[in-house]
Amino acid sequence: MEEEKFGFSLEEEVKQAVQKFEKMKRNNESYFFDVIEFESIIDYYIENNNSLKAFEAAVLATRQHPNSVSIQLRKAKVLLDKGRAVETLKILKKLESIEPGNHEIYIAKGTAMGMLGDIHGAKKMFDYALTLDSEETGNILFAIVSVLQNLNYYEHLIPYLRLLIDKEPEFKAHLYDLAYAHEKTGNFEESISLYLKYLEEEPFSDSAWYNLGIIYNKLEESDKAIEAYDYALAINNQNSFALFNKANILSNLERYSEAVPVYHEYLDIEPESFEAMTYLGECYEKTDEVALARKYYHEAIELAPEFADPWFGLGVIELNSGNADDSLIYFRKAVKLDDENPEFWYLLGKAHFAKGEKKASLRCFREALRIDAYYNEVWVDLGMIILKEKLAEKAIPYLLHAYKVTGDVPGINYLLASFCLQTGSQNAATEHLSVALEADRDLYSEFADLFPSGTITASIIRLLEKYNLV
Repeated sequence: MEEEKFGFSLEEEVKQAVQKFEKMKRNNESYFFDVIEFESIIDYYIENNNSLKAFEAAVLATRQHPNSVSIQLRKAKVLLDKGRAVETLKILKKLESIEPGNHEIYIAKGTAMGMLGDIHGAKKMFDYALTLDSEETGNILFAIVSVLQNLNYYEHLIPYLRLLIDKEPEFKAHLYDLAYAHEKTGNFEESISLYLKYLEEEPFSDSAWYNLGIIYNKLEESDKAIEAYDYALAINNQNSFALFNKANILSNLERYSEAVPVYHEYLDIEPESFEAMTYLGECYEKTDEVALARKYYHEAIELAPEFADPWFGLGVIELNSGNADDSLIYFRKAVKLDDENPEFWYLLGKAHFAKGEKKASLRCFREALRIDAYYNEVWVDLGMIILKEKLAEKAIPYLLHAYKVTGDVPGINYLLASFCLQTGSQNAATEHLSVALEADRDLYSEFADLFPSGTITASIIRLLEKYNLV
């Protein structure tokens, strides 16, 4: 090699330059470095992600060689790494007048503009850079794509990435990046097509199978998602993300017995995951293995006492076991840790009701509905309590006020229809039921108990017949 003619490799020269620079800093002395030495020192620190020393070297280099474009350009890149885009643009403006044909200047300028949110200005710089050196088109495109990826401008990088694929079709990683870009922009069908095309060339890419699993899950194609995660795990059984996501899908599908061993596999890799312990506890709870459910909920609490979900899980176990007093302790703790979760308020309300504390129960239900006005289970339970306590007439003004605030929420209209029937306001009952059925006819089955046969009028029957509900 040319650099070895005199007994030194390029790597050795860089090492000696870096050692000389660090010795100077250590001894608080002043040494002279030529431009090539400074270039290698700055590049070394950039490549090793040591932005502090790269910046120190760049500052000293610009003092010793203020007219060196390559040094000034490196300083600009170091400033970009530190997020100082405005300062970078000042340097680059001067460099443009010195070397107007240097594409690196315009890539750096485009990067700075992108960091400042001016994506259209950035693209103008990138496009101009592509006109400056036809022999470096591939490298320029790669640099542009890398910048736009780092800045999360996925929609804008797609055209450059397609050009790069045309330029370098042998690099299959570009196809992966294009699939990922379409995934990030929400174009899932195109992303799937590109991932599958990439997998034809690279079938043992567990990350591509994993990403496919994520997309299929977003599209609610659970079987395909599980299959993709299984491929990822067949290639790399230590892919903890694939394990966790697969277990979550199985749990969401209520396939709890299948989810349990997958969560255990995940915990073998990530033994400190309090989330997985909590979800595993829930699976055991759903399969009536209460002792194991308690075990994992308590272990999760030991690891993360401020995580509300395992406290809630313990509350559910106690409420289902008929221990309302104990359940209240756990539900109150869960609500204290996360007071914006409507399910926590709902179950706290049910625990109060189980103890005969109706006012406290209604307060909790009201809080759950404040957070989520479409929480239908709460509306049903609320309606049953009001009917049982013969409070329909008193409840109507409050519900009408809520109706004005929230609009055509099905739950409110089903309750208003029921209560208006109870109080003899048949026209109002028909009107509210019509609005509820128009919004969501399938929900009627959940609210049917609020319409006992003795209260249903001929107009209500005709309305239900219209929707094939009787």
